[in-house]
Amino acid sequence: MRNFTIDGDAFRLDGEEFRVLSGALHYFRVLPEQWGHRLGMLRAMGLNTVETYVPWDLHEPRKGEFHRLEELTGFLDAAAAEGLLAIVRPGPYICAEWDNGGLPAWLTAELGPRVRTRDAEYLSHVERFFDEVVPLIAERQVTRGGNVIMVQVENEYGSYGSDALYLRHLTDDLIAHGIEVPLVTSDGADDFFLTGGTIPGVLATVNFGSEPEAAFAKLREHRPTGPLMCMEFWCGWFDHWGHGHVTRDAADAADTLERILAAGASVNLYMAHGGTNFGTTSGANRVGELADGEYRATVTSYDYDAPIDERGAPTEKFWRFREVLSRYNPDPPDVPELPAPLPPARVPLTGSVRLRDALDELAGPSVTAALPPTFEDLGLTHGLVLYQVEVPGPRRPYRLRVGGVHDRAHLYVDGELAAVLERGGEEPVLEVAGPAHLELLVESMGRTNYGPALGERKGLMAPVMHDRQYLHGVTARPIPLEDLPALPYEAVLPAVVPAFFRGELEVAAPADGFLALPGWGKGYVWVNGFLLGRYWDRGPQRTLYVPWPLLRTGANEIVILELDRAGEPALEIGPAAELG
Repeated sequence: MRNFTIDGDAFRLDGEEFRVLSGALHYFRVLPEQWGHRLGMLRAMGLNTVETYVPWDLHEPRKGEFHRLEELTGFLDAAAAEGLLAIVRPGPYICAEWDNGGLPAWLTAELGPRVRTRDAEYLSHVERFFDEVVPLIAERQVTRGGNVIMVQVENEYGSYGSDALYLRHLTDDLIAHGIEVPLVTSDGADDFFLTGGTIPGVLATVNFGSEPEAAFAKLREHRPTGPLMCMEFWCGWFDHWGHGHVTRDAADAADTLERILAAGASVNLYMAHGGTNFGTTSGANRVGELADGEYRATVTSYDYDAPIDERGAPTEKFWRFREVLSRYNPDPPDVPELPAPLPPARVPLTGSVRLRDALDELAGPSVTAALPPTFEDLGLTHGLVLYQVEVPGPRRPYRLRVGGVHDRAHLYVDGELAAVLERGGEEPVLEVAGPAHLELLVESMGRTNYGPALGERKGLMAPVMHDRQYLHGVTARPIPLEDLPALPYEAVLPAVVPAFFRGELEVAAPADGFLALPGWGKGYVWVNGFLLGRYWDRGPQRTLYVPWPLLRTGANEIVILELDRAGEPALEIGPAAELG
């Protein structure tokens, strides 16, 4: 058995002074078959530790139903096999540009602003989550023959609240569940954050992207002793749909890393390897000082301009970081080989079916209520909901008012597309005579993952109005998208969307690729039944990463759900990403 302890201003591993050189790599953003390669890349960059969050919503998607816990344990075991120590951050809130900051949608729908507080009902849910997850981490601590050296309490809590009793409860609960290695907190390097998010007797660390000297000086004002550590060195950044691709100069990032280490501090690169927000897992942000302004949804790629790119290849930032880190962790192993990607290919689409003709296979049962039920009311985390409501008549045309769309809606009047509505967008002036049949196909995007807007609901947040009159008696039909059933495709490709389109990609052997849909609008892509994620011609992301484990030798089914505009009946496979 081994020991990892805090001794004054230093970490000690088995009695020897130890500097933590860590990199963030989230097991839930990388397919398990690729963990070994990515972990090897961390070692080759010169790191000795890997850090990961644990997303609550991934493991308890429905209350009391736990799934995929073997992925957490498998990842920690794979890191140990690669010779890497581990830092685990089980939340219960993680942020991470992940949907709802990792809090399950059913939880926040039930409790609202009571989450992340001492509220007894919230804590009972946390206890159930910890009962399942924390013992798996505890049995992999270095003190028990594993590789876990630190466990984080909550995440950047000083950016959110000031409930010290809540933080103390989490601390005590982690210890009661067997955590023996040092507990830590991480917050921004400001009085505001450090007074709200730290816990007496628990190591405090800071998060920043630049000016490490000032950040550590601020930490020392609050914690005169203890090891210095940057738990999140933001060496890149993430992207939002409709906004520019964010990058950071490699030389500038390497200079900041050098200054962190020259200060005698430990570090965790956020991110060392970003990976992908597969499916509907990407989060969203709200702009402004109070994080309550304009809504911006995060793209599918989580490349993050990290030193190891989305496909696992070393970037210029990787080589510069490796040079810096070699002065503190000499003789890193060779860089693992990355096999060649798929050759360029054009894949014809040979079958299709309109969404409305596939509802029997796709959709859940209809629910009728006085007011529009939200996605959460319908038990749907993400996907589509088809709302239907009648305009009474006869009556002359009046303005139709549709507010509170979370997040995008196609409005049909008597079967004809009348408008596309977007959250935060300008509401079109649309007059409708009665009687009329209205349909709103509402699509959810990511839930806000940071700030006071955490826990938002999806769907229609307000009833439809005809002039000043509410339209009551709404029918809603949920359409989940994660697990795609067999659909009744036909050989004819319709001009009318929304529709599913199908094609087959032939490969000689599985390899990575990047999928593009030039000329298409907005939608979703599945490869052999696995939902890659969302695409949108709004950019900046133009390609979706297709990892090799999703493919098989021979024919591979690719399915597209297009909501806005179908382009030429073909998709493209290329060897490189286009992220903007």
